[in-house]
Amino acid sequence: MTDIKNVVVLGTGVLGSQIAFQSAYHGFAVTAYDINNDAIEQAKGRFAGLVETYKNEVKGAADGKADEALTRVSYSSDLADAVKDADLVIEAIPEILDLKRSTYATLGEVSPAKTIFATNSSTLLPSDIADSTGRPDRFLALHFANHVWAFNTAEIMGTAQTDPAVFDTVVEFAGEIGMVPIPIHKEKAGYVLNSMLVPFLNAGLALAAGGYAAPEDVDKTWRIGTGAPMGPFQIYDVVGLNTPYNILMNGGDDEQKLAAWLKENYIDKGKLGLAAGEGFYKYS
Repeated sequence: MTDIKNVVVLGTGVLGSQIAFQSAYHGFAVTAYDINNDAIEQAKGRFAGLVETYKNEVKGAADGKADEALTRVSYSSDLADAVKDADLVIEAIPEILDLKRSTYATLGEVSPAKTIFATNSSTLLPSDIADSTGRPDRFLALHFANHVWAFNTAEIMGTAQTDPAVFDTVVEFAGEIGMVPIPIHKEKAGYVLNSMLVPFLNAGLALAAGGYAAPEDVDKTWRIGTGAPMGPFQIYDVVGLNTPYNILMNGGDDEQKLAAWLKENYIDKGKLGLAAGEGFYKYS
């Protein structure tokens, strides 16, 4: 067992809420932090939804365990108060480098010396952020896939400055919250999962944006041709369109053109994915 008891998750979007609830479900005291009370109220709705999802999809959760997990979650929009006794902070804010760096600069000032910082960034390297934390030896990446209770890999990737003992602690923690730890031995943009997934998603997006095929036909082709349960646009909807948009905007010219198409045709029209009720598909 690790010495980690108090976990703080920064960001209560789709994945941040899942990370927080998964940690609470496995017995940890969790503080879910977001920037204002409106975001916190939205988070409470997500957590209530996760209780029902776990009851339906996770063995044993309907016997009171999912409801009990919710009692271990508290909420805060005051960063200093949220982290005052944190053993581990998991950051799950948007994929914008300057935003992450400024957040860590503040976090480093208000967190106890004991606190380990972990970014859930899906594409940025931890070394891009490490010097802003004020404690690069206690900083690394801990990357989750969406639907953490089912697709339960946790990729752990440090920098040359990460203390090996901190790395081992986070690997162990990942196992304690029901994940399958995937240690990554040197930095790789995209880790293991997104090194494969992002090019696949971009290829699907380029087919639709270029007018070659409709999103539903791209998905249909992939499902029939490979036996996979979902095509790229179904995956986009599950992830939510804001995250891939932010990633694409930080890419090259081709990626930024895809981002502009995504924004104009979907994001600007409120079609943000499954959580919004519509993305590439409509959901009841």
